[in-house]
Amino acid sequence: MALSDLYTEKQINIYKRTRQEDWFMLLNHGAVRAGKTQLDNDLFLNELIRVKELAAVEGVDEPMYILGGVSSGTIQSNILQELTNKYGIEFKFDKHNNFKLFGVKVIQTFTGTIAGLKSIRGMTAYGAYINEASLANKEVFDEIIKRCSGEGARIICDTNPDHPEHWLKKDYIDNPSKNILSFHFTLKDNTFLSERYKQNIIETTPSGVFTERGIFGLWTIGEGAIYSDFDEDIHVVDEDDVPWKDITKYYSGVDWGYEHWGAIVVVGETDDGTKYLIREHAAQHKDIDYWVERAKEVVAEFGNKIPFYCDSARPEHVDRFVDEGFYAYNANKAVLSGIEMVAKGYKQNKFYVVRQRIERFLDEVYQYVWNSKTGEPVKQHDDVQDAVRYAVYSNAKDSGGWLY
Repeated sequence: MALSDLYTEKQINIYKRTRQEDWFMLLNHGAVRAGKTQLDNDLFLNELIRVKELAAVEGVDEPMYILGGVSSGTIQSNILQELTNKYGIEFKFDKHNNFKLFGVKVIQTFTGTIAGLKSIRGMTAYGAYINEASLANKEVFDEIIKRCSGEGARIICDTNPDHPEHWLKKDYIDNPSKNILSFHFTLKDNTFLSERYKQNIIETTPSGVFTERGIFGLWTIGEGAIYSDFDEDIHVVDEDDVPWKDITKYYSGVDWGYEHWGAIVVVGETDDGTKYLIREHAAQHKDIDYWVERAKEVVAEFGNKIPFYCDSARPEHVDRFVDEGFYAYNANKAVLSGIEMVAKGYKQNKFYVVRQRIERFLDEVYQYVWNSKTGEPVKQHDDVQDAVRYAVYSNAKDSGGWLY
């Protein structure tokens, strides 16, 4: 079987360079579905075989290797399950969630928070594979580099792009050298994808920053309105136009406030994933007792098992909701991923706002804009928007950060 049967031209060129040159770090970055992770997964297996041979020369019977990802879930879905599906590899985990493969002990570390340092401090690694590197905590990323001190150690990284001032881009991607190989991917590089599939991705990806990053793989900031596909003529509907009988679940998002506005929103969703913002409570200079009363109104209207996905910045308020008997959870607050999910709703005409049931939403949505320096949303006019994001993204992800 020829390499061209397995890999795209872009992947083959990178694969050959990794075999012909010595290097310390490989950075594959760019568009989604472009073939980065598929290639890196195979290079990961190659590296384990190479590491075992190098360590044997040094008399090390069981060399260690770091496998990093934002969470256990992302490592499982992006790497391990893909390798199982492709090669039938069955991973047997020890009590620390580590495993052995090709005679190498693979240590999993979760790079999304500083807690990821615990599993790798003090170890000597013969290499590392870091998935979704731009989402890694920088201290954890730096520690992984320090740990890779075994003879001939190499680090493989893949990532989708972030804003242009991101440390991964400035410190590594923009500074390629003999020891750092960096390759940029666009969606068009994946020649195994059908043109129909590519066109579907393009047409369903939100406009602006998400298209620039997701399709063209650019490290860019957003400019102007965050929800550039929002169209009041399309996405704001009357109560009579809502298919109330088709809504099968309700969930709520909560953004605490005092000097800035606080908000509780309720989203209703049909079986086909169409969402409706059907209730909004927004107020300023209100204490927790006020929000408890608003939550009681939500429960009375939508049932006592409706989940409240709450801003974790005020744990005492989340505690109060729990004490009141509400199903309150810490929201999954991933900013860009959450915004992208809401933005896709507008792009695909699957997220609507009920005119008679909102108070502040329209005042915010047109003023909810990108910060041109950080690539994050400006922290103004974002309270209802944050509550909506907490509700939609946490429900979709079944929030992994729950306390209760």
